[in-house]
Amino acid sequence: MAFESSKNSVVEQLCGTVALPKMVRVRQEFDHTHMEPAEIPNAVWAQLERDAVKQNIKPGMTIAITCGSRGIANIAIIVKAIVDYVKAQGANPFVFPAMGSHGGATPEGQLEVLRSYHVTEETMGCPIRATMETVYLGDTVEGSPVYQDKYAHEADGVILCGRIKAHTSFRGPYESGLLKMSVIGMGKQHGAESVHESGFQNMGRVMPQFARVVFDNTNIVAGVGIIENAYDQTYKIAALNAAEIWEQEPELLKEANRLLGRIWVDKADVLVVDKLGKNISGDGMDPNVSGTFGSPGRPRNGEPGPILAQRTVVLDLTDESHGNFNGIGVADVTTKRLIDKSIVDVTYPNALTSTLVNMVKMPIFAHSDENAIKLAVRVCNMIDKQHPRIVRIANTMELSHIWVSEALVEEVKDHPHMELDGELQDWGFDENGNLW
Repeated sequence: MAFESSKNSVVEQLCGTVALPKMVRVRQEFDHTHMEPAEIPNAVWAQLERDAVKQNIKPGMTIAITCGSRGIANIAIIVKAIVDYVKAQGANPFVFPAMGSHGGATPEGQLEVLRSYHVTEETMGCPIRATMETVYLGDTVEGSPVYQDKYAHEADGVILCGRIKAHTSFRGPYESGLLKMSVIGMGKQHGAESVHESGFQNMGRVMPQFARVVFDNTNIVAGVGIIENAYDQTYKIAALNAAEIWEQEPELLKEANRLLGRIWVDKADVLVVDKLGKNISGDGMDPNVSGTFGSPGRPRNGEPGPILAQRTVVLDLTDESHGNFNGIGVADVTTKRLIDKSIVDVTYPNALTSTLVNMVKMPIFAHSDENAIKLAVRVCNMIDKQHPRIVRIANTMELSHIWVSEALVEEVKDHPHMELDGELQDWGFDENGNLW
């Protein structure tokens, strides 16, 4: 039975005692360097043409190419370029979903995720093979079992394709990237569950142990690492052979961290996030931006950290998340609309596999965006409630423009990477109290 409450409940009435401040649009500046979509196929081919990589792809080989569940910019273009290159070498490519337990931990669900990214047999020009069946590869040095997608295991070679970036839940030389794709993505639900068993506090140490077993028992012919800038644009593509992945991924991670988008406001009373979703981040919203860490992950020492907000509001769920509401558990307030879009059978397998069941707890909710934001302001402690410091973002991936309340205007004016992009205005709620 869905959560229910009266739209005229006491909580909704109490929200009426809060007055929201005017907001102003703000432009945030980051490194703009990126590739245009038309440039990407040639960039992929140029990387795969390197002798260190090309020599591993031989005529007649069956090559499995990974495709994950994250909303990577230009992913269909990148994967198609890999497929075309493999064909040009006389080999036989196929694409398979490498996304752990995402997509509800079913082949059909994982194929639907790929379809939402326009990765289909028609668009790729090769087979798409999806299964949750795995093959046991062996144990890590600490005795944990390692598993791999059955189709990938049966192939003559594997090309890992994935974005390299800071992980949402742990720190280490290898975080989100090609090693993680080999372990958790290709491991499907069984493999992901095995590596998560050690807990995120140990993930930076144990994930390379799992990857070592994968690489020792798999012909990794290449890894195509993708780095994006803060504007969700393709910044760099690097094709590496197996040995180079181990050597170079840590440096590529450092480069990705330098480009990471952030909210240049350090502190706020309330952070409003328009939408949460698995296509945005594994945690629905990236805590490296929002500060909403739900696990032992921590900001890096010596680097700018995420915003520190006393309360966080999430208003909606992305359509691309397919009902997966993982990450809502670290919000303080949400809306009935988000709850009604949430699908337990899609989300819970992900939470059980990661062991972070706190990430799928439902926070208090309101029946409108307006009352959800007012509720968050009301439950803040020791703030100026007549002039609350509020920051609003579309999601943790789109940060070129944000909104801030009147109390933050002077801080914006004084910041070298922010500038006002308009005048103070009301929120623009419709007759139902919603923003869209």
